Amino acid sequence: MTNVAVIGSQWGDEGKGKIVDWLSERADLVVRFQGGHNAGHTLVIDGVSYKLSLLPSGVVRKGKLAVIGNGVVIDPHALMAEIERLAEQGVVVTPENFRIAENATLILSVHRELDGIREDAAAVGTKIGTTRRGIGPAYEDKVGRRAIRVLDLANLDSIGPKIERLLTHHNALRRGLGQSEIEFDTIYQELEAVADRMVPYSEPVWKLLDDAKRQGSRILFEGAQGTLLDIDHGTYPFVTSSNTVAGQAAAGSGMGPSSVGYVLGITKAYTTRVGEGPFPTEQENEVGQFLGEKGHEFGTVTGRKRRCGWFDAVLVKQAVATNGITGIALTKLDVLDGLEEIKICVGYKLDGKTIDYMPASQGVQARVEPIYETLEGWKGTTVGARTWKELPAETVKYVRHVEELIGCPVALLSTSPEREDTILVHDPFQD
Repeated sequence: MTNVAVIGSQWGDEGKGKIVDWLSERADLVVRFQGGHNAGHTLVIDGVSYKLSLLPSGVVRKGKLAVIGNGVVIDPHALMAEIERLAEQGVVVTPENFRIAENATLILSVHRELDGIREDAAAVGTKIGTTRRGIGPAYEDKVGRRAIRVLDLANLDSIGPKIERLLTHHNALRRGLGQSEIEFDTIYQELEAVADRMVPYSEPVWKLLDDAKRQGSRILFEGAQGTLLDIDHGTYPFVTSSNTVAGQAAAGSGMGPSSVGYVLGITKAYTTRVGEGPFPTEQENEVGQFLGEKGHEFGTVTGRKRRCGWFDAVLVKQAVATNGITGIALTKLDVLDGLEEIKICVGYKLDGKTIDYMPASQGVQARVEPIYETLEGWKGTTVGARTWKELPAETVKYVRHVEELIGCPVALLSTSPEREDTILVHDPFQD
């Protein structure tokens, strides 16, 4: 039975929510394996929009089990608030349809505060553009072996030494930043307030997933952010705090690498990014404005306006390599409707030489210049198309050229936010 990992192949915001929801009908379990509530998905089902930032997309589908793996950092208050918002829309989240890895790390108020303090103190040009939700500091504590985890909520009577260890680090850091210290009771009461609500969802998720695999269940691994925000393979330091590539699906859920059979790279038909950092094909002109307005390019979680530019085949080809992408889902094709010409970046100029990859150095990244090919646009519409025959000839030419440039076939085409407006070329779950 083939399991599928859905990965963003750009800087995130590629439309993963719709594709994950579309695929979730074919899955039995939907698993988040990295990131936190700094990412977001908007699902449109029968005209109703559901905005998710931490819960796996499968939670809105009856009969599906939604799972948060150990690779995710969880703000318990944000999680409970999200569950309450869904309840207002008629989606009931219970331990029957939602489980959390007992060894997942918690995000606390001390992490959120530190995130904001650091960003405010950063010099101009060095700000990362963090969402200030405490994601990075929580991952730091995880690696520093001082994190409070979900399983600790079931043992508050013995949690004292762990809080002390956490505060020894954070209070020293806060003093150095000119901030007041955090009291023990502040953290303890914060944990006590959510323990009874969180513990019922807790489970050894690795075992749950192994049992599901042995029973022949289909598992959908849901990535957050995008490849170019990966802590190792992204445009460092303007990246997120976790590994966003497909390999993390295994480590962040407790399953072996062989458990991921098909890697689907979600790829927008143009390029966007939120926050600071390099963006070779960015269009700070009428083209960028057109893409932003027509594509409604505002962050699901932050509401921040996204920077927009032409499709960068160099970066997507690099993402295909670092993820082992099997096929791509090309989204927001309809946003390009009406453009007289469309450009695609096919290489970079760097100090007079041509290169075919994004260098790892921050300074070098800032100096690369895009090399473009220009394709004819299309006057017809792609909105709502569900077969190849409904697409203008120029659109098909564009899609085929993208496949050629990135060295990867298109598995799905998305032609509107509605889940049914999808052209299926190859079902990732097909054995």
